[in-house]
Amino acid sequence: MFAKLARTGILIASIVVAGCNDSSMKDFAPEANKPLPDKILADMRAKGMVRTSSVMARIFKEEGKLEIWKAKTNGRYDMVASYDICKWSGKLGPKYTEGDRQAPEGFYTVRPAQMNPRSNYHLSFNIGYPNAYDRANGRTGSNLMVHGACSSSGCYSMTDAQIEQIYAFGRDAFQGGQTEFQIQAFPFRMTAANMARYRNDPNYEFWKMLKVGYDNFEITKVPPKVDVCEKRYVFNQVAPEGTSFNPTGACPATTQPDSLKSAYGSYMSTYDAAFNGAVKASVPPPKPTIAGIKEASIVSDWSKRRARGERVPIDPPSLNTDGSVSETARMGRIDSPAGRKMAALDAEKAAKQKAEEQRLAAIEAAKQAKEAAKAQALAEKEAAKAAKEAPVATATIAAPTEAAPVPETQAASADESRVTKLKNKLLGMFGG
Repeated sequence: MFAKLARTGILIASIVVAGCNDSSMKDFAPEANKPLPDKILADMRAKGMVRTSSVMARIFKEEGKLEIWKAKTNGRYDMVASYDICKWSGKLGPKYTEGDRQAPEGFYTVRPAQMNPRSNYHLSFNIGYPNAYDRANGRTGSNLMVHGACSSSGCYSMTDAQIEQIYAFGRDAFQGGQTEFQIQAFPFRMTAANMARYRNDPNYEFWKMLKVGYDNFEITKVPPKVDVCEKRYVFNQVAPEGTSFNPTGACPATTQPDSLKSAYGSYMSTYDAAFNGAVKASVPPPKPTIAGIKEASIVSDWSKRRARGERVPIDPPSLNTDGSVSETARMGRIDSPAGRKMAALDAEKAAKQKAEEQRLAAIEAAKQAKEAAKAQALAEKEAAKAAKEAPVATATIAAPTEAAPVPETQAASADESRVTKLKNKLLGMFGG
């Protein structure tokens, strides 16, 4: 009985990990079997595609887009759907190390075993990081996904409705016989204008390498053959029989179809002219990018301390161009004894700082009150002095002045006038 249960458990686990496409999956994750909408199926038929034809995805960080391309009956691919990425974490630039919260950039491969219908994020598939290039360059990290739930810590996160469709594209292609599909993840659309914008970025040489693969797809509309040698990507190269590509070894002498070389040369001639023009043109400023392994290591350390429950800034730190580190003042969660201890120390420090600020404020208030009292006393003294001096000033003003002497002619004339008036009065009284 136990053995039977164990075998059943192994079977269930294999279905969960491998994303098995048989009907039994419905018992575990019905959302993984939802068909594509009728409109998308109609668009596919109009473009000469069948539901189970091969598929490929392209991701553009800066534009926030995830594109689905499918093979037509002529073997070339055409875009059939485009989705707004709900969230991706980090900055423009590749993933360097575990915990740097960077969403990867590069060329990755998804096989059936990487499909997860039982994801904690609704549905998901592992993009295959680290690939041969990442491992050759010492880059680390794990469980980098395209998933639902619109939450990201280094992944490309979609809404649940979007991931159901994206998952269905991969599921249907595997049912049609495709053994793996390619994901091309870029910092931005690798146009001449965008490359000119970022020509001084520390990640520029890496992006120039990715652009070769980007250009090969733009020219052929077929996912490029991707290999790694000398710790770099090579695209659509054919090694001599009996030789192979060693990710850390020297690249073998390779060949390429003449038609592709000719098309690529013509494409680059047009691109170079556009790039030179874009260098002189006014363009939007570049977006923030990761400053290599140094900044990745700083963020990784922050992630480790955060995972231990330590009290750390709520957002990852950033490395400035002058080598200094910027951190947000707002602190994050407390999930451990160490974190709680740190929080207590921070609280004690904040309380002391507040008490000191209050003490200084009280001293300043007392100083201002003393100065105000002194000013008031001075004002009262001046007012009293002014009141004491006010009557003297009034008397002086009100005192009569000495009459000015009257000229003799004016005095005589006045006397004669009085005599005349008296005489006339007497004559009136006695009738004379």
